[in-house]
Parts: sequence; structure tokens; C-alpha cells
Amino acid sequence: MKSKNLFWVSYSDLMTSMFFIMLVLFILAVGYLYHQKRATEEQLREIKNIQTALRNIDDENFSFNEESYRYYLNANVKFPENSAKMDSLSPESREKLLETGQSLYSSLKKLIKRNESINYLMVVEGNTQRWDRNWIKIPNVGYRLSYKRALALVNFWKKNGINFYDLAPNCELLIAGSGYFGQSRVGDEPGNPKNRRFTVQITSKVGKYLSQEVSK
Repeated sequence: MKSKNLFWVSYSDLMTSMFFIMLVLFILAVGYLYHQKRATEEQLREIKNIQTALRNIDDENFSFNEESYRYYLNANVKFPENSAKMDSLSPESREKLLETGQSLYSSLKKLIKRNESINYLMVVEGNTQRWDRNWIKIPNVGYRLSYKRALALVNFWKKNGINFYDLAPNCELLIAGSGYFGQSRVGDEPGNPKNRRFTVQITSKVGKYLSQEVSK
């Protein structure tokens, strides 16, 4: 009889200990989930602030297009046919492009300084006009020409002391040519000379930021 009583006393102590262990684990789990929820809310708030800042990065020199999610240069840029040379543009256009590059560089530098955990991707994309079914007859010519136009702009900025590669590793610069297609085009009809130009796309790469915040 005495051994049975000892068994139940021991069993009761064991259950009590397990109860307190489960209670502590429950409190820890709730605390962890609450911390994660707060971290997630702060992350989303910061990401929204970054997206808002990007959309208003330079209202004077850029226009943000909601559909293509790209920036269109307000400078009146229109290359002559089959040209990718900056000196073929008017002095006024080149002066405006220089002002645009300086403003863009300054704005990105401020964003990086604000939060160095956020990386950015900047794509300078060249465009080519469609005419006489050239997109079928000579498709590769369009890709080469559009790329040369984007490269010409980046080199023009670099030559004038605006080197976006200096913002690495927080800003990655890509030079691209979309040929006769791409979402940054003005209209789809052939013969539109407004497509002899370039556009700029800037997006935030929040993967590094999120991984760092979660690991804290």
C-alpha cells in the first residue's frame, strides 16, 4: 500500500514538472511569435517607405510609369535613325541628361546611406524604333543598337564624373537593350520615333535586408 502511495506521489510530481515545462515553452513560443510579428510589420513598413522613396526619387527629371514600373527621362531624347552616339543629340538634351544623372546618383546615394542593408538594382535600357518589319528582317540589329544607346548614356555619365559603379555593392548597374520590344516602349505601332531613346528602372532588392532582420 505504501509503495502505491509513493508511486502516485512521484507520478504527481512528474506531471507537475511537465506542466511547468510546457508552460515555459508556451510562453517562450508566444514571445517568439510576437517578436516575429513585430519584426515583420517593421520590415513591411520599411519596404513600403523604400518603394515610396523610389517612386518619388526625382520628379523633376523622371516620370514614373505605373504600368511598366519604369522611369522615363523627362529630357527630350531622340536619337537619329540607326545612331547611338551621344553627340548626335542636341546640346540641350545632353545638358538635361547630365543634370538627370547627377540628381539620380545623389538620390540613390542618400537612399543607401539611410539603410545600408537594402540593395538596389538599376537597369539602363536602350530602345529601338520599329519600322518596315525590321524586327523580323534584322532582329539582332535592334538588340545591338538599343544596347549601344544604353551603354552610351552610362559612358556619358561616367565621362562627366557620374559613376554609378561607385555605389557598389549596394547598387548593381545593368546595361540592357530590349531591341524592338520591351515594356518600356511608347506605343506598339511601327514608326514611332519616341522609341529611339532609353529608360531607367530602379528596384530594391530586399532579400538581404529580410535575411539580416530575421537572423537578429
